[in-house]
Amino acid sequence: MSDDLTRDPFARLRQATPARIGLGRSGAGLPTSALASFRLDAARARDAVHAPLDVGALQDELSGFDTLALASAAADRSVYLRRPDLGRKLSDESRSALRRGGYDLAFVICDGLSSAAVQAHAGATLRAAHEALSDLSIAPVAIVTQGRVAVGDEIGQGLGARMVAVLIGERPGLTVADSLGIYLTHNPQPGCPDSDRNCLSNIHLSGGQTPVQAASKLAWLVREARRRGLTGTKLKEEAPSLAASEIMPLPERPKD
Repeated sequence: MSDDLTRDPFARLRQATPARIGLGRSGAGLPTSALASFRLDAARARDAVHAPLDVGALQDELSGFDTLALASAAADRSVYLRRPDLGRKLSDESRSALRRGGYDLAFVICDGLSSAAVQAHAGATLRAAHEALSDLSIAPVAIVTQGRVAVGDEIGQGLGARMVAVLIGERPGLTVADSLGIYLTHNPQPGCPDSDRNCLSNIHLSGGQTPVQAASKLAWLVREARRRGLTGTKLKEEAPSLAASEIMPLPERPKD
């Protein structure tokens, strides 16, 4: 048994998970380093929820794409957090900006509960997915502030898209504050139940799937959805498994 394992029996477990385990103690409390790490991650999670999405910077990153800057019916962040229903539908002004076309797919980017995730990963994910699906007719990219997943249904219907893929910031935790999710819906329309969607989650660079990996899985789902005419619980993700070499390693936590 190594000296490190003798001193710290949780050392091997910590190499396999980002969870906070075996943190030790100092008197009745945590060691200073563990407490400081916890507070830092909690602050990052709060910032991810409350920081506004820089729509202009995202549009610059997506130069070459037609984009629509839209807003949900939630007037500000406070309303958004207290009224989930308002985040699921567009404001009247944004609804009037939609122009119907005959598109195979519409991409919608929502700040969701982590603008940090959108700012960090949405651009790369969308570019990779767009390239993998370049043979399809794709609508202008809608960027929605104060948006939730279901707002994509109204946008997809308004643009006349057969499918909608919503890229959205996932609820941050104390391990990852910038995790992106994708929700794919066939025949989008207001009132679609969540069981009619397919979800790809944990898109980030701290042990999750990378934007390129997520885009590859999304492309598989889109093509199968077109072939079968559905998404949701009846469409199981059977894309090829990732090779071990493609999986992002877990980040190292600072040692005490």
